[in-house]
Amino acid sequence: MTPFSFIRSTSAEEAGTLAAQNGHRLLGGGTNLVDLMRKGVEQPTTLVDVTALSTDITETVKGGLLIGAAARNSAVAAHPIVRARFPMLSRAILAGASAQIRNMATVAGNLMQRTRCAYFNDPAASRCNKRLPGSGCDAAGGFHRYHAVLGASPSCSATHPSDMCVALAALDARVHLAGEAGTRVVPLVEFHLLPGDRPDLETVLKAGEVITAIEIPPSAAGRRSTYRKVRDRASYAFALVSVAAGLSMRDGVIEDVRLAFGGVAAKPWRALVAEAALRGGDASPAAFAAALDAELADAKPLAGNAFKIDLLRRTAGAVLSGLNGDMR
Repeated sequence: MTPFSFIRSTSAEEAGTLAAQNGHRLLGGGTNLVDLMRKGVEQPTTLVDVTALSTDITETVKGGLLIGAAARNSAVAAHPIVRARFPMLSRAILAGASAQIRNMATVAGNLMQRTRCAYFNDPAASRCNKRLPGSGCDAAGGFHRYHAVLGASPSCSATHPSDMCVALAALDARVHLAGEAGTRVVPLVEFHLLPGDRPDLETVLKAGEVITAIEIPPSAAGRRSTYRKVRDRASYAFALVSVAAGLSMRDGVIEDVRLAFGGVAAKPWRALVAEAALRGGDASPAAFAAALDAELADAKPLAGNAFKIDLLRRTAGAVLSGLNGDMR
């Protein structure tokens, strides 16, 4: 491992100033960054500890939630407001990792974790445009069972590994940022970037900016929601596909629907096409199937992961049908 220095920041402003310096990386729980350092993917000269950022989880005036950037994943999953008003978020976090990792990992760190693509994680033997722009992508002609079927590009088909972020995308979460130019708020669905021809650019964070909090607005669909993850083994595995879904009904008609997918794109995939097709209509299996077909019409799988399209279609349909059944 490359030698590095360690600094403990005491505020978002100090963390941002330090983060803007070349070779500096922010460290929360370290559950992803330290692994990447061991593999030689990340070689920071200085780690900046940001665990002094807020760990508060507080109810907003309108009934939403504001979660501090340094809040531990386990604390979010266990919080009574999360469990009661946003159950998809609690279930997504619990599906995401071991208890030990959830106890260490922070909310901001979860947003910033990098792909688990085997080629990205193998700098000694593999080409990866995300790790070294212009070097090529060995996943394209290699093992890509876990890779993207939505929003990928010839440069990169890696997927974002987070479960928590899929639920946050479905819940219209917003990311609070602070930097030298002041503060701003970015919708989570716009925070992560699709690869295009620059897969090394993964988020909209500017130099010196720091995540300070995640805000979740209230929603009726969030109260009646769930998260389902399909993986190769029962635990401690990343998603082949995952679905965060919520439904709100009025007089037999879908008043609101929230739907996001994981394991299928470089970012949590908000299924806006399917939502638009379902909102204001009936909650029937046929309606679900038609909406999902529309959402997946532009999917472009690789040779080894075409199964994901039908797997996602069937999983999302089953989750939506289950939510509808619970409401009868």
